[in-house]
This record gives sequence, C-alpha cells and structure tokens, in this order.
Amino acid sequence: MKPKTVGIISRCDTTDAIEIVENIMKQIQGKVEVVFDPRSATELGMLKCSIPVDKMHVDLIITVGGDGTILRAIQLLSKPTPILGINIGEVGFLVEVPPEKAEAVISEIMEGFEVDSRARLDISVNGEKLPPATNEAAIITSRPAKILQFQIIIDENELDTIRADGLILATPTGSTAYAMSAGGPIVDPKVDAFVIVPLAPFKLSARPWVVPANSEIVVKLLRLKEATIVIDGQYSKVVKKGDVIQFTKSKEPALFVKTRDSFYSKVRGKLVI
Repeated sequence: MKPKTVGIISRCDTTDAIEIVENIMKQIQGKVEVVFDPRSATELGMLKCSIPVDKMHVDLIITVGGDGTILRAIQLLSKPTPILGINIGEVGFLVEVPPEKAEAVISEIMEGFEVDSRARLDISVNGEKLPPATNEAAIITSRPAKILQFQIIIDENELDTIRADGLILATPTGSTAYAMSAGGPIVDPKVDAFVIVPLAPFKLSARPWVVPANSEIVVKLLRLKEATIVIDGQYSKVVKKGDVIQFTKSKEPALFVKTRDSFYSKVRGKLVI
C-alpha cells in the first residue's frame, strides 16, 4: 500500500519531538497530503492543516512519542488506520522506530508498506459499551489497601472465584505491558488468544490463564463497594459490587505498519537485560 494521505500525531512537548516532526515534514511534503492533530498543529504553526484525530480519514498515521501516544490515537480514531510510531519515550514496545532510523524507514514506507493486524478487546459494563482495549483492561481497587473479590466466567463456565488486588485482561499485544509485569506470559501477537492475570491473588492456586480469543469472558464483582476499570491507561470507569463486565474479541483490530524487526528481536532488545 502506498500512502496518499498522512496524519501526524505528536506529543510536541519537547524540542526533540518538534525537531523530529519538522524533519518528517521535510521528507514527505509534496509527496502526500499531510494533516496534524490540533495540539501538534498549534505547536508547529500549521493550523491550516489541523484536524481532530477522530476526523482523520488518512492512509497512514505517524506518531511521535511513546506507547501512550499510539494508544490514545487508536482510541480516538473513528476507524482502524495503519500506525507507525517514532519512539521518543523510554522502552516503547508499540513504537517501532528509533529517531535515528526514522528517515530511512519513512522513505521506505512512502513507496509502500504492509499492515500488521492486532486483536483488541471489546468491553462492556452491564451492557454499556466502553472503548476497546489494544493492550489491556485492568480492574483495580479504587481505594488503597482494599481487596477485590470477583468471579471469572469463560463461555458460561466458571474459571475461578478470587480475592486479589485486581485483574488484568490483556491482548497478545498487551502481554508485554502491565500483564507481563504482573507475572503473565509473553504471547506472540500472531497467537489468537487473550491473557487473564490476577494481581496479587490471595490464593496459591490462582495463576495466569491464556484463553481462546473467541471466548466470552465475564467478570462479576462480588465484594467491595467500588473499583475502577482502566483501559490502556487512557480511560477509566468506576465499577461496583454486582456489576458484570464482559470481554469479547473486537471486530475492529488495531493496525500497525510492518517493519523488519521481528517480535522476538524486539523482546530481546527491549525486555531482556
């Protein structure tokens, strides 16, 4: 696929970010139509090219920032759009390209690129639909030092009833994020499955689970008046005792530009010390 329109979304809160965006503009200006999110357009003096992210109907999104920049963009986009991330964050697992390689990679993708499709989680609370999760949804206590009790049901079969600080439900893409830090497995994004990871469970037999992606996962809160569900670190909603939280595979995936680095080389390079 050769892009004709490109959207640029940047943190634009550092000199480095602004410099990278300016260099990208020099490289692609005149080759494609370019639009910016309002914040970036303001910082760069490009207000005439400003457009809200949910109105960006483009062939390609280039983000300059960290994983959070990509996750915010995916939540705001009105339809799945291929994303290429330039990393100015710290570890950055979704952002594929370090600044020193940006020019070469962008030069290549201007001539065409392939797309990597990643599964997301659809989430609802008592039937109310929430934003989908690209990385994970975490159910955590709203008040410190309080413990949750919840029942996990997979396709109408009880998996477990657990007392714990919380619960993470992650996609394969998110298996290298919060879920991994909590003791969950690393899952290749090509595996069609989701990960369930209890947070500090008060039960020796409580362990992470990997379940088929076509499963219907239901979590019922059995104890504590109030908890919070946090989606990709970008969206949160208070949930209460008796609430039913449902998770299913989203029909709309997250799309990323394929690069030459394999998933395993990224794990070795970014997560292995």
